[in-house]
Amino acid sequence: AATAAEALADNATRMAAVLDALKRAGVAPRDTRTANVSLSPQYRYADNQPPAVTGYQANNSVAIRFRDIAKAGAILDALVKQGANQIDGPNLSIDQPDAALDEARADAVKKAQARAQLYAKAAGLTVSRIVSISESGQNDGSNPQPPRMLAGLMKADASTSISTGETDVAVTLNVRFLLK
Repeated sequence: AATAAEALADNATRMAAVLDALKRAGVAPRDTRTANVSLSPQYRYADNQPPAVTGYQANNSVAIRFRDIAKAGAILDALVKQGANQIDGPNLSIDQPDAALDEARADAVKKAQARAQLYAKAAGLTVSRIVSISESGQNDGSNPQPPRMLAGLMKADASTSISTGETDVAVTLNVRFLLK
């Protein structure tokens, strides 16, 4: 665009179309947020001359939360049809990890008790009780692996494929037992 104002106005028009496409695809407004807006001059560089401004470029990035991963491909396709030209992600995570974390905690305590029984037996002792439990780390699935390229041939009418795979949930417990 020739001016900064024109670049922002054009960007606003295009972003309105993108947001409308998201709404039509079933993405609720609460699941869409602006991640970045930028405006930059574009320069022409010539030998032995200072850079000259040739125009302005505006960019707008949105972060989208997919509550139904099955719709992700269709949503991404709708964005591209509306002019989106850069897509990063997806970054998959567990929406509500508390139940899975609690299950991992209970499993970790059972494993610690079994190991304490093993050590006590090997030492000719018995396990009296747990003295303390502390949690030193957890992975609730919110730090997913970096996005990977999805390989495969796609038909012209096929939507973009998103594979969810599995996400591990883990906790690290330090359990101290009293042996007698």
